[in-house]
Amino acid sequence: MPSQFILGLITASFIGGVAGYLGSLMISKRMALVGGPLGHLALPGVALSLIYHSNIFLGALLSISLGAVIIWWLKTKTKLSIEALTGLVFAAGVALGFLILPLSQAEEALIGDITKVNPIDTILAVILGLVIFFVIKKIYQKMVLLEISEDLAKTEGVNVKRYNLIYLISLGLMVALEVKIVGILLTAALFIIPAASARNISTTLGQYGLFSLIIGMVSAILGMFLFKLTQVPAGPLIILVNTSVFIISIFLKSE
Repeated sequence: MPSQFILGLITASFIGGVAGYLGSLMISKRMALVGGPLGHLALPGVALSLIYHSNIFLGALLSISLGAVIIWWLKTKTKLSIEALTGLVFAAGVALGFLILPLSQAEEALIGDITKVNPIDTILAVILGLVIFFVIKKIYQKMVLLEISEDLAKTEGVNVKRYNLIYLISLGLMVALEVKIVGILLTAALFIIPAASARNISTTLGQYGLFSLIIGMVSAILGMFLFKLTQVPAGPLIILVNTSVFIISIFLKSE
């Protein structure tokens, strides 16, 4: 059986890489911070998982998936932006989560705990990571067009409602996976920071997606090795490594 560190390393690298790739689609201001509220939507499910000693991923997945479907449904019924609707639903989720979250286990919920990753978590991270990557890769060009202009996307025959739902469900699944390693507070960073770094050094759309994936994966791996050396929680270390890469990318910025 692989060691706990190897399981954590594999889990973090797949989650970090795919999250970075997904983050490269957050090119408009209205989508840039959606990952954060979706992470907070995990709180009720995580709280219930901690109370009943069940898998955190499954609790987070149920909570986030329900929230993502509600957001998508509201989007079809109103003219509000996805960001505004996510904020509305997330506020209700956070309020409910804090009502039932055991205070003694709040730290694990808020910043994650990579030491509790088990083989099932790793298998889920690998399988879902690959599925999400290939799904997003297939619809990537249409999502870019949709994010630039929904009206333009419609004229090109893009089913806006369907692709928004696919994207939100992919984000929800990814956030549910992230909770295990970075907790509910830091989920948005795994999407945004690798993509921001890649934006600085990319000259084409293809490079942008690829570099986002690579930076997310490498940052997760380096963060895990720092965790092994220092025993400081892995989640914050992964985010700090990502931040360091972003700072370096500023000096390598493509003209």
